[in-house]
Amino acid sequence: MRKPFLAGNWKMNLDRARSLALAKSLREKCGSRTDREVAVCPPFVYLDEIVRALAGSKIRVGAQNCSDEVEGAFTGEISARMLKDVGVSLVVLGHSERRHLYGESDALINRKVRQALVAGLDVILCVGELLAERDQGVTEHVVSRQLTKGLEGVDEPDLARVTIAYEPVWAIGTGRTASPEQAGEVHTYLRGVLAGLYTDATAATVRIQYGGSVKPDNISSLMAAPNVDGALVGGAALKLESFLPIVEYK
Repeated sequence: MRKPFLAGNWKMNLDRARSLALAKSLREKCGSRTDREVAVCPPFVYLDEIVRALAGSKIRVGAQNCSDEVEGAFTGEISARMLKDVGVSLVVLGHSERRHLYGESDALINRKVRQALVAGLDVILCVGELLAERDQGVTEHVVSRQLTKGLEGVDEPDLARVTIAYEPVWAIGTGRTASPEQAGEVHTYLRGVLAGLYTDATAATVRIQYGGSVKPDNISSLMAAPNVDGALVGGAALKLESFLPIVEYK
């Protein structure tokens, strides 16, 4: 049985006071839940304080990116080892905004994935197609390539520390959401790709989140779709009144 995994990606939002207030409220409301996994991914500058604010709770703290290098003259970069050092336990990699706004390639994302795993971080690896790619009927080709390239060099034991997030780019921040049927189809396809890369048994253990305009009013139907094991939540994760109902979906 795969434990549901609900993660909030705060992106470049909130300030210090609001970040801490949200973290403390989440700790109070759902910080002891064990039936599902909950994580928040604040901006880099607030990670240390959020880690301390959530210490002792069940809520995990993740970063939104990391470098593909261990250390050195890479101005502006943050290494996976640095994230681990301040208490971060996971990192989101390959998010569509990193791929399409900042031009991150499959090869670069793969190097980041391997660096994060070596440093002891868990990974949420994002894959997803553009609207034009869906309209062209190449969704499966795109997500298969991103998944396969992203996991190159990741052995079977380390795959246990990887969560896949399917985020159709056309549904992110647009108010459009993939229907449960669309999400279920792609999630089932991705599990098949994983089975081809590893084994059926291993593929059955990997959690696959959905991301893209997840809200309190659609989380239950999305979670009921085949092979949907959680959600990577953007805008709705910035307020307690919208993120908590997602975490507490039934």
